[in-house]
Amino acid sequence: MSSEQLITSLFAAIDNKDMDGFLKHLGQTATFRFGSAPAVSGRNAIREAVAAFFESVAALKHELRRAIADGNVLVCEGVVTYTRHDERRVTLPFANVFEIEGGIINDYRIYIDIGPLYA
Repeated sequence: MSSEQLITSLFAAIDNKDMDGFLKHLGQTATFRFGSAPAVSGRNAIREAVAAFFESVAALKHELRRAIADGNVLVCEGVVTYTRHDERRVTLPFANVFEIEGGIINDYRIYIDIGPLYA
């Protein structure tokens, strides 16, 4: 799977709130950090963190703008549109850094200011 295919598949799972589809892209001991939240490690901890976030929004949709790969590091940027439970939409820029081994993400860092979503 190419880097772009990996990102496309990952974002499709996230946008569908498909937890199993999301987790299949991550290693068993992967580390995940969303914005300024503390990093969590391992699929179970990641599942808990992401499930709580999925519940906090009605929907989300990623639009990839650019991806750059260098060895086992993949960096991408884009915008994500969140639909809140009050139906208001908030679009925010993001950048992600992935460390990948054997087609599996072992470190996943999301750089985003999520504050406007909850304002």
